[in-house]
Amino acid sequence: MIPLTVVGTPGERRVTLFASACAAHGLPAPRVVPWTQILKNQEKSRNVRFESGALVRIESPGEDAETDALLRGPGEPSRVGGGAAWHAAFMAGIERVRQAVEETPGARLLAEPGEIAVMFDKRRCHARLSAAGVPVPPALTGPVGGYAELRERMAGAGWNRVFVKPAHGSSASGVVALQVAPGRIRAVTSAELTGGALYNSLRVRAYDDERDVAAIVELLAPDGLHVERWFPKATLGDRAIDLRVVTVEGTPTHAVVRASRTPMTNLHLGGERGDLGAVRARLGADGWERLLDVCARAAECFPGSLATGVDVMVGTGWRDVVVAEVNAFGDLLPRLTGLPGTPAEGLDTYRAQVAAIARRHVPVGVGAGA
Repeated sequence: MIPLTVVGTPGERRVTLFASACAAHGLPAPRVVPWTQILKNQEKSRNVRFESGALVRIESPGEDAETDALLRGPGEPSRVGGGAAWHAAFMAGIERVRQAVEETPGARLLAEPGEIAVMFDKRRCHARLSAAGVPVPPALTGPVGGYAELRERMAGAGWNRVFVKPAHGSSASGVVALQVAPGRIRAVTSAELTGGALYNSLRVRAYDDERDVAAIVELLAPDGLHVERWFPKATLGDRAIDLRVVTVEGTPTHAVVRASRTPMTNLHLGGERGDLGAVRARLGADGWERLLDVCARAAECFPGSLATGVDVMVGTGWRDVVVAEVNAFGDLLPRLTGLPGTPAEGLDTYRAQVAAIARRHVPVGVGAGA
């Protein structure tokens, strides 16, 4: 039996859901190597050991406070910022994993570290997708140093509505939907400006005072910004919608509609799972196939990744489809089963991935199947 190992946070939902998927497929429980163990090893692969022949899955660190402190440095876990430090420390940790795998006879990674690095840098991810001809919203190129430069470059591009995103952020942390007009400004974000610092909040709020908006952008800018022209999204009822589409081995297998009255559709920020059937009906058969094709093309940009989570937006006319970003760990969609007609039909995102792993790596007749 080929041993499975997960580099993750013990007890975290992603780890337990993957273990449950292994059990459902008749495979033994994967060994879990804690991220804390990886991140505390500063001398590359020393003290990081895998079993011979192991298949190693790199999982998200999750929201563990100790892991967060090792990645961003000590501080309040709910603070916004530190993304550049987080990215550098995370990729250094992944490099230790890669080297340890390389030094272990027969061991293999289930994801390509370089692709994870790109997906966790919105600027590089956008550039890779654009270069491959995947439709994406227009974006400012080069660094944006602060609020004054942001406004200057928006004016130069003729844009009065943009999304300002921390380059290495996730879960919409620090994302600002900014609209400007003569004498008016409005910034919608889940970041709470308190005492000259930014903190993540589960409540999306609006700022209409330019001093506050400038302060928010100035706090975000040192970690790097990715600025996109606002893409007007289709609506169902009174809610704007987009979709998270999970791909497994490059094939779109799962889709969830995210609907919200705010520009942020993330489910943890008050977004709701929308009616996929209604979206497919509005798109029509050709439009739905076009959307899935765009997601598949986005996944093709990351051929070494077993799974991706593609955030895809449909325009107000229900014709234009663009990719907002691609997520390395975008598969946490509990109880969502695969699209009919795909290899994942009837399977959740984790069971679909375990089935793909088994097809590639587990000898025929081993395991119960899924």
